Formats: sequence, C-alpha cells, structure tokens
Amino acid sequence: MTLPGGCEYFFGRSCRKDGTMADFSVLDEIYQVVVERKKNPKEGSYTNYLLDKGLDKICKKVGEEASEVIIAAKNNVNSELQYEIADLIYHLSVLMVNQGLTWDDIINELAKRRK
Repeated sequence: MTLPGGCEYFFGRSCRKDGTMADFSVLDEIYQVVVERKKNPKEGSYTNYLLDKGLDKICKKVGEEASEVIIAAKNNVNSELQYEIADLIYHLSVLMVNQGLTWDDIINELAKRRK
C-alpha cells in the first residue's frame, strides 16, 4: 500500500519520533490475508470465524476492541494500548473486507479531510 503523496504529505510530518518514515505495508499485508481467507477459507481460522458469523459479529468485535483501546488509554499503560490498537486495526480490516472497502478508500477519505 502506498500512501498518496507519501507519509509526510499525508500526516504533515514524519511518521516516527526519530523523523524517519514508518512502514505501513503490514496494514496491507493483514488486509490481504483477510481477503485471502474470504476467498479461500482455512479451517480453524479466526478470520474465517468472524467472516462466517457476518456483519453483526464483526461489528460487535470492533466495538469491543474500541472499548478496550479506551480502557488501555485510561490505564495509561502504553504497551497495553499498543496491543489493543493493533487488535482494533485487525478487526477494522476484517470489517473493511466484509464491506468491500480497501485501505485506499480510507486513505483517500482521510486525505479529503485535510483539504
């Protein structure tokens, strides 16, 4: 996945504390795994479990993970917050695939809001 205009354009500053550019390719890798699981289900896959259960289950999980992000932030433990944000992003990826959205759709929407 390539961010339109690169990371500096999109965020208006470098993406890491040390000024280097962050690698967001893992987001696309996760997304592609979800797409692959949807096309070719794998027995025992949690991703397939969510996709098989459908939109209501996926939305419930997104809500649960969002709540866990809030709790982790309030607990002020960054390692816990990092873990929960990663879970939320995974579940958002499942929701996106289920609903036919791509990271490009999301990035383009965010870019429109910067104008």
